[in-house]
Amino acid sequence: MNELRHNFREALKSVEEQALGGLDMVVGQVDRCLEALEHQDVELAEFVIADDDRLDGRYLEVHQGILSLLALQAPVAGDLRIVAALLHTIKHVERMGDQCVNIAKLIPLTGHEPPIQEEILGRVLRMGRAARDEVTLSRRAFAERDVSLAEALVVQDREINALNREIFALAVSMGVDEDTREWAMTMTMAARAFERIGDNAVDIGEQTAFVVTGLFREFSDSSHPMPG
Repeated sequence: MNELRHNFREALKSVEEQALGGLDMVVGQVDRCLEALEHQDVELAEFVIADDDRLDGRYLEVHQGILSLLALQAPVAGDLRIVAALLHTIKHVERMGDQCVNIAKLIPLTGHEPPIQEEILGRVLRMGRAARDEVTLSRRAFAERDVSLAEALVVQDREINALNREIFALAVSMGVDEDTREWAMTMTMAARAFERIGDNAVDIGEQTAFVVTGLFREFSDSSHPMPG
């Protein structure tokens, strides 16, 4: 029996590493999205879209791995919490990959020489970098079972939400030039995608707290406007 439990724990650890490796893949996709946005790189955007198949494949691998573990042995207590949390986490990984694809699909729509407004683009890039940091932090928090790190995601997410509101306000006031307004609206969609990546990172943080404490709780709602 002890050997069976040991083998189960080793297999569970392997599945967790696969799931957290999916977050590393998301970081790579976000980096490519940022570069493609900054340099209007349509080819790189197309690579982001094509490479999403790898993330989808990782989702299926982890999902199947968890089902195999459940068939092997019924986990209890802490192990069961990890299994449940990993099912949620890999789904969030897949969703973040989809948001990267959404951003990449926007880039060809703006044309080869779009009427870029730096005050908007700069904020979108800051959002993307902040979202990337959130993904990295969520991975570290889960791997280290660190609830304080997980809760810190909420603070980072507020920055993303504030930038998103600024981008929307700037886009609305972009003037009368049709091409500029169309480009600005496209950037609001990219900003929204980065915001969703951050939200998914916070959700992974909540799963970390669940694994550690055995209680699921939503962190303070970072979608609310910051006071002040």
